[in-house]
Amino acid sequence: MLKIYFGKHQDEIYNTAMYYANQYDKEWIMDDFARKIIRDIDDSEVIAPDVIKNNIFGTFGSTELSAGVKTLLLMKNLPKMIFNISNCGDNCAKYILELAENRDIKVTLHHFMNFGNDFAVKVINEGKRKVITDPVELLMLSHHYLRGNDNEG
Repeated sequence: MLKIYFGKHQDEIYNTAMYYANQYDKEWIMDDFARKIIRDIDDSEVIAPDVIKNNIFGTFGSTELSAGVKTLLLMKNLPKMIFNISNCGDNCAKYILELAENRDIKVTLHHFMNFGNDFAVKVINEGKRKVITDPVELLMLSHHYLRGNDNEG
């Protein structure tokens, strides 16, 4: 299950690109999940460990992947860490949910992310741990926790 904490969490890895650059293993990109997200999100192909090819940029190493792909790779390979998924675009949402299908993954989110219409996540702010399946309810909760109650009433 994906567990979302809206806003800053004391244990989060906020800058996932920097963390990735210091923690990645070149073999991370060799499994089927990594190849799939690199192909879909970055329109690139894995050639060998730490060698990726793109029709526009040529060949490059995995530290040059998009922030979203780096965050997904960190989530997959270091699932006990809390990563800031605001480094991901909405095109990463289905893969975030896929990673959380068979294990609990805790993340922070500093904006509203569109998970589509078919999802289940837990919002864990204030220890409420409420399961959300409705996009409108998730939007309202994100507004509540990220903007506060200042604008209400």
